[in-house]
Parts: sequence; C-alpha cells; structure tokens
Amino acid sequence: MTLDFYFARRFLMSFLLIGGVFLTLIMLIDIIEQLRRFEETDISFAQLLGLTLLSAPGAIDEILPLLMILATVALFVALARSSELVVTRAAGRSGIRALAAPLLMALLIGLLAVSTLNPIVAATTNRYQTLVDSYRSGGSSALSLSREGLWLRQGGAQGQSVIHADGYVQAGDGITLRNVTILSYPPDGGPNRRILAAAARLGEGEWVLTDAKVWPLMAGVNPERGARNHEVLSIPTTLTQERVEDTLGRSAGISIYDLPATIRELKLAGFSTRHQEVWFQAELARPLFLVAMALVGAAFTMRHTRLGGTGVAVLAAVLLGFGLYFIRDFAQILGENGQIPIALAAWGPPVASIFLMLGLLLHAEDG
Repeated sequence: MTLDFYFARRFLMSFLLIGGVFLTLIMLIDIIEQLRRFEETDISFAQLLGLTLLSAPGAIDEILPLLMILATVALFVALARSSELVVTRAAGRSGIRALAAPLLMALLIGLLAVSTLNPIVAATTNRYQTLVDSYRSGGSSALSLSREGLWLRQGGAQGQSVIHADGYVQAGDGITLRNVTILSYPPDGGPNRRILAAAARLGEGEWVLTDAKVWPLMAGVNPERGARNHEVLSIPTTLTQERVEDTLGRSAGISIYDLPATIRELKLAGFSTRHQEVWFQAELARPLFLVAMALVGAAFTMRHTRLGGTGVAVLAAVLLGFGLYFIRDFAQILGENGQIPIALAAWGPPVASIFLMLGLLLHAEDG
C-alpha cells in the first residue's frame, strides 16, 4: 500500500507539473492571438487577459489525453532511470501490478474532468463568446434550442434583435431558418419593429428574409396600417455562419448536468439530438479513455533505460495516443451521422484501447 501511494503521488506530481507547463504555453500563445484578433478594437490588456483566462479551461480540457500520456511517460522514465522499477520487480511486484496506482489516479482525474471541469468549461465558453461578441460589435449574441424552437439574440450599435424560428436547415449555402419572427429593440427603448418571414438565410453579415412582413412598433403609429410586405428583405447581423454552426454542432457550452434535460427538450421540439447524445455518452466514457492513454504511456516506457531507445519509445507512445484520439473522434462522427450505434461510437474506442494496451503490456511483461 505504501508503494501504491508513492506511485500515485509521483504520477499526480508529474501530471500537475506537465499540466502547468502546457497551461503557461497555451496562455502565452492565446494572449498573442487575442492581441492580433482585437488589434483594431479599443479594448484594454486586462480585458484581453480575461479572455485568455476564460479560454484556458477549454484548452486544458481538449489536451487532457496528451497530458495523461506525457505524465505516465515522465513517471515511468524517471522510475526506470532511478532503477526503482527494477527494485519493484525484484520485490516480487509485477509491472502490471505497479500500474494499479497510476491507473487509479488517471481514473480519478477523468471523473473530476467530467464532474467538475466540464461545467467550468461550459460556463467559461459561454462567457468568452458573450464578451467576444460584445467587444466586436458592442452587443452580445446568443443562440439556444428548446422545445419552443430555435432562439437567437444578436446585438450591435443599432440595438438588439430577438429571433425565433420553428426550425432550421443546414445546407451547402449555409443556415436557413423556417417560420421566423424578429423583434428589434433600439439601444434605449422597447421594441420598434416586428417581422414575420417564411424563411431567413444567413448570408455575409446579413439575414436574407423571404416572404416577409414588417410592422412598425412606434408610439402614434398603427402597426397594421404601417405594415409592409417584402418578397426579399435584408437585415444586418453580427452573427456568422461559423458562429451559428459551431453552436448548433457542438455541446461545449452545455454542462453535462444540463445535457439530459436539453436532449429531452430538443426531442419534444422535433430536433435531431443524435450529436448531443453521442457527446453525452462520450463525456461519460472519458475517464476510461484517459485510463487508456495512461496505459499507452506505460506500454512503451516500462522498460530499463539500459536497453536504449527511450526517445523512440516516447515518440511511439505519443503517436499512438494521437492515433487513438483520431479513431475516437472518427467513431463519434460516425455515431453522429447514424452510421454506427451511439453506444458503440462513445464507448467502443476507450474500451478497445484499454484491451489493446493491456495486451501489449502482458506481451511485454514477464511477470
């Protein structure tokens, strides 16, 4: 038990050290990117630093598998160089048994990532996007799906607009909303215009409405008498294709605790929830995938340094880790497209990776 605690502590220290180094590098790179992105915008360095801090949890969340591999590699390379692995085996403990404590730590880190880091990433991602929209256009934008349909809020110098649609279609030419209602608000007052349209297509900096009717909502004006019909009507927007597609196609801004309710609401509204279901199951399977990454690092480095080839072994571990990460993402895409079952898309790659690495370890170990 004392030896297990020792290995667990060494693994955790390696993970925290490597995580701190990567976090520092990510923040330095990101703040340079923020300076470039907002070079024509009048915002302070403190605001840019705030954006960098908000984006940091998401970046760490993305590279957790890499951190797990590198932490395991650092642990076992250090143990091999100090001959502690040799002493451990001489004491009658096999290499597989010595892996128990690091794998348990990897599992605990995965559970913390799902239960704690995931909600933090959801909150910081939403706040980051709100601030970016505010700094760029002077108003925030938001998008949400619910049982009542799709809701959008866009802001700009002219004020805010709230957009509701019964549904949407993603085609080659972009996003098209169906049965659209738009309420426009000036910067310092109530609504001043209401628009109903059969469809709205998101173009370059504008919504292109078809079969639209516009009612003015101003004091002293009869809305119906002042209404106008338009076969085609363009209104400016600060939203972009990438922003809307990213929100519709990703679940990073939704906490894992809120996702089941979101899936139920989307089903009631008639939207496809396959992407959200795959993402939810993949998040639940993440601790197993991190355990698999720890096994990848151990499989190539639980060897004595006198055998040589340590650099090649480390490179092979990292490349194999990237390969398994790619396979996991590819399986999730197949699951989202309905080509394989959701459970297989989310749980198949982590479980297969664990068995693959255990087989490699059992083949390499003699005890």
